Amino acid sequence: MSASAVCPPRVSVIIPAYNAMPELTRAVTSAMDQTLGLDRIEIIAVDDGSTDGTGEELERLARACPALHVVHQENSGCAGSPRNTGLDRAQGDFVFFLDSDDYLGPDALRRMVAMADDNGTDIVLGRIASVGGRAVPRAVFSHNQPRTDIFSSHAYLTLGPWKLFRRSLIERLRLRFPPYRNCEDKPFTAAAYLNASGISVVADYDCYYVRYREDRSNLTLTASDLAHRMDGIRLCFETVARYLEPGPRRDQIMRRHVEWELCGPLRGLLPRESERDARERFFPAFREWARTWVTDTIFQRIDAPDRLLVHLLRTDRFEDVLTVARNAKEDAGRGHLVDKGRVYWLHPFFRDHTADVPDACFDITDRLPVRHRLDTARWHGGVLRLTGHAAIEGIDAIDAGTDVILRAYESDRPEVRVPTTPHPSGFTADIDPATADDGAPLARGLWNLYLDVRAQGVSRIVRFGSHRKDGAEDGAVRPPRRAVMTPRGEPVVVVPYITPYGNLSLDVGEVAHAPSREAPCRVTRTAWHDARKGVLIVGGRLTGEAAARSRDAGTPLLRAESGTGAVREVAARFEPGGASGAFTARLPVGRLAAGRWTLTLVVEGRSVVVPCPGRLAGIRWFRFGRPYYAKPLTRRAAPALALEVAPIEVAAGVRRRLRRARARIGGAVGGRIGG
Repeated sequence: MSASAVCPPRVSVIIPAYNAMPELTRAVTSAMDQTLGLDRIEIIAVDDGSTDGTGEELERLARACPALHVVHQENSGCAGSPRNTGLDRAQGDFVFFLDSDDYLGPDALRRMVAMADDNGTDIVLGRIASVGGRAVPRAVFSHNQPRTDIFSSHAYLTLGPWKLFRRSLIERLRLRFPPYRNCEDKPFTAAAYLNASGISVVADYDCYYVRYREDRSNLTLTASDLAHRMDGIRLCFETVARYLEPGPRRDQIMRRHVEWELCGPLRGLLPRESERDARERFFPAFREWARTWVTDTIFQRIDAPDRLLVHLLRTDRFEDVLTVARNAKEDAGRGHLVDKGRVYWLHPFFRDHTADVPDACFDITDRLPVRHRLDTARWHGGVLRLTGHAAIEGIDAIDAGTDVILRAYESDRPEVRVPTTPHPSGFTADIDPATADDGAPLARGLWNLYLDVRAQGVSRIVRFGSHRKDGAEDGAVRPPRRAVMTPRGEPVVVVPYITPYGNLSLDVGEVAHAPSREAPCRVTRTAWHDARKGVLIVGGRLTGEAAARSRDAGTPLLRAESGTGAVREVAARFEPGGASGAFTARLPVGRLAAGRWTLTLVVEGRSVVVPCPGRLAGIRWFRFGRPYYAKPLTRRAAPALALEVAPIEVAAGVRRRLRRARARIGGAVGGRIGG
């Protein structure tokens, strides 16, 4: 029996290939050279009826590499069919789709598999690098993300198949690529995203290199007209509707398709078609999508040029749609008008009574960029002084002003406003943590900083700190922690810090930034003791001087604090023979009010974060005859375990179960995407 029969490969690399020379060789050898090791990889290369020597080159490479399996088939005319052939043969725990034009970084698969294993995620995105100027996504790769989802990251902006997929997810959904020459990958990836248990992002290594072929024969270029896109676009909308109920989550995801798959091709490709095809073949489909999938919420959030197109589609104005699309570049550079605190795009249709288009289609107020810069952040006694600059682009600084806004992270607390003092080079803001909240100290927690920038009655609010003065020393914008005295004479430590996104925030009370000296205790376990009653166990051990004093160190308290400031504390119990300092605390989560609760341990007056364990599951219980649930939340800004407690909406749960059942038996999307 071969080793591969005993130990299935970790990754099946699937390479669809049609007339792929000479780029093919680099693609295949990049898979063969992976540091993960050929004993843990199978490479399935599918020759889709090539006539340029692609098949012969694959056979040559296979003779020297037992992990490379070559399949020859008749030409299908699309990339989906050979990918499906590879999927039918794949045995790996994971699948990676590698286009024959592209290639992998040597350590890509090892890093991505490790990320999936460590975090239990179904999809891993590896950073994409461009070769020769091909556009690549950047926002999602700003930093590593061990575990995230499509609602709290930019992952959904990239729907290409060049990702690591857990094969069990693909087979559970019966996913296969539809037989389209363009847009065949988007419904496949969308369905996987919408059903994944979690998504990871490897952003600190170039995992995948995309490039155009030397002869520019990529399918994305040769099959770019509307005829090759329409089926894929329709299936994108249907896939999202299949897996998400109407509401904010669906709107968030559907917006991407409205902007990229509806308005983008409408503006860029419809004018290239003959007027007859544009009117009779394509326009009715775009009109149907605009009326069916663009909710009022999506309409308000898309940019003005897209709003204008959607309005014209909804009102069945073909000639006007074609006119707007043809003149899009010229009209994009037109000026704007400030009127009663709103800013409008001066498109030729704006307030033209013959055009009859509402002002809402031209409102660009919330899209105006703001130039802002943090110059310094320094302590002056117990006051944090910020200096910087801010202005709304394109708006003359008449009646201008700027406020600093502090908003508590994941909290319903009212925001705190701090006025700034203008000066010729910008502004100065003094934040006194002891009195900033209308004379009261800032509450314990994480506070994010924003700017409210105003001019001519127009107000724009932006996150603050990511843009800094050129040449500014690191210490100028990263002041040290400082203990400040509250009006009651109690010291509280405030830690200014830079978030993973580069913005400025304050940690009041060292919630997420405990000092480097050894904490008085260490958490050793977190588990549910009685799921039916919602009882959580947190076990730990005293450390350092606290361990030496053992019981004299005082009883540790397990504290749960909600976003509204409510606190529930339970005393821990030392284990028998307490010289070891081991203790256990039991928190009745089932008695907590609905909301988000952050857990910390308090020992000798110091707070210790309760870390979020990777495998702590959610639970359900009944309270007064009504079902409730609690589940751990992944927090970007702090490592503390946070729990979401809320009642279960039974009707919504039934609908979700019905959707899952339909997916398992091969419902609409499974059937249409299926092979």
